[in-house]
Amino acid sequence: MRILADFLQLLDLEPLEENIYRGQNRNIGTGRVFGGQVFAQALVAARRTVEAGREAHSVHGDFILEGDLNAPIVFFVDRLRDGKSFTTRRVTAIQHGRAIFNLSASFHIHEDGLEHQAAMPDVPAPEALASELDLIRGIAHKFPEPLRTIVTQDRPLDFRPVAPSDPIHPTLREPVKHVWFKAHAALPDDTIIHHATLAYASDHGLLPTALNPHAVGWRDPRLQMASLDHSIWIHRPFRADEWLLYSIESPSASGALGYVRGSVFTRDGSLVASVAQEGLMRLRAPRD
Repeated sequence: MRILADFLQLLDLEPLEENIYRGQNRNIGTGRVFGGQVFAQALVAARRTVEAGREAHSVHGDFILEGDLNAPIVFFVDRLRDGKSFTTRRVTAIQHGRAIFNLSASFHIHEDGLEHQAAMPDVPAPEALASELDLIRGIAHKFPEPLRTIVTQDRPLDFRPVAPSDPIHPTLREPVKHVWFKAHAALPDDTIIHHATLAYASDHGLLPTALNPHAVGWRDPRLQMASLDHSIWIHRPFRADEWLLYSIESPSASGALGYVRGSVFTRDGSLVASVAQEGLMRLRAPRD
């Protein structure tokens, strides 16, 4: 599938020098570099400097400036620590000589230990749900050109929301969202590809969940919305080319900031990752 091949190319960073990599961009209709993209690419850059047998377990990113879709991103990796069981990396993403994103990542050898987890929500299976892309194509006439062409383009991942909402004319809803997702075709077996795919997907529709109780859509002309920070904790192995359930909730919004958190489960109910994010949700006064 061409679109998935293009996505994998997005993650295949070009090495420029030791600890320095360059990545390209994909336009998803936001007018700037998608946060999940730069997060995923920074994670790939960090992992390339880590010895085999250690995988990411804790990854935290801070969005500093909007990314320019028309310029490549250069990733500088700092090798902060190589311990007996943990490895720590810091990555700075640069465009036009300025940092647009920082990432810190910790990698860990596999160890057996105590285990428990939260239960997966009871939701319909993905086969019973329509894809988000098909739903958007069904209301494409509501989007202005050229945005219409971008939001209806093919996607590398299939997202299937349990309770779809209208992004143009939303209604009041609880600050909760459940969505299944997976890659459209088989991915390589390399663990970092699956981790990076999850990182990319984890920023998709996350912050807008905090808009639900206010009946504000992400296309509302009054709204200025941007991710400020994003964190992922990876608990167990998984494959991103098999169905994963993303269960999202927003416990709080105040001071023009929204807080959201999510849990990612495999189809058999294994909790494989947790996500948290705070973002700007500023409503401007309507223009006369």
